[in-house]
Amino acid sequence: MKALGQQYVDEVAAEYQEILNQDGGQHTISDAELERVRANFVPAQRKADAPIAVAAVPAGREQDYARWLQQNVAAHQNPALRAVTLSYKRLGQAPGDADADQLDTAADLADKFSAGELRVTHDQNLLLPWVRSEELPALWLEASHAGLARSNVRLLTDMIACPGGDFCALANARSIPIAAAITERYQDMDELHDLGEIDLHISGCINSCGHHHSGHIGVLGVDKDGKEWYQVSLGGSDGSDLSGEAVAGKVVGPSFGAAEVPGVIEALLDTFRQQRQGRETFIDTLRRVGMDVFKAAANSARLSDKHEELNVLPKSAGYARDAQEA
Repeated sequence: MKALGQQYVDEVAAEYQEILNQDGGQHTISDAELERVRANFVPAQRKADAPIAVAAVPAGREQDYARWLQQNVAAHQNPALRAVTLSYKRLGQAPGDADADQLDTAADLADKFSAGELRVTHDQNLLLPWVRSEELPALWLEASHAGLARSNVRLLTDMIACPGGDFCALANARSIPIAAAITERYQDMDELHDLGEIDLHISGCINSCGHHHSGHIGVLGVDKDGKEWYQVSLGGSDGSDLSGEAVAGKVVGPSFGAAEVPGVIEALLDTFRQQRQGRETFIDTLRRVGMDVFKAAANSARLSDKHEELNVLPKSAGYARDAQEA
């Protein structure tokens, strides 16, 4: 591609146009084929004799439940049902990580509340797709006891992060300790809900398994002279309703040391608080204000070039390090 330059672009465009002109009709799915495929996706059926789980929200926890309904519960094509996300983004474990006991618990919740069905989501959570609306309080209570009802879905700590250098031979840098440091910093649920919905994505290399390029804030691990460094990008979009048309984020400047990244994130979010209007989202504020203000904030969080620990995160952010030692 680099050698051919524009010639490559022109040849791809010409071939694509030829496909449209000559073969376009053959790529349209017929009604019969659509019905054949649709027949394989029938709604799950709950056991006829399965009792309805009834529970009341404990006094003093009404706000917790309301936030969970807002962030973790989605509408369903069947108005009697809801789709519920179990959050696997919590302090002490890597994003999307679960041990055997936690998966057994998730399976039990699926059997009891979702006709035995669970789905793994793109955002590294688990989804219960067939939950009765009247059973939401009971599900919330049981999920809370299991540590799976944190109402941070689509918020800052509901980040996407690849395994990074701790577990992947392709990675240039670790992802999990970066995710851990950010998660540890933003544990206050009032603060998270005040910040609103933010896509934070972290990849340990250019293969982009963490989809850093499509995050409102993206972090990409890079290698410099055998050391771990991190590029930060802003303004990416995955094409969702929240983010709008899909677009890759733009890098704010030279890469940062691992110890600088949490401070960079904090500087970006402080700038967002200062610049936003009303309940404006991070991505909308960024697009309205422009990149320059946020770039300046990110670069102001740089530590001294002579800082000996520039590539080392605080020991409290050692999730992956603990896993390696184990």
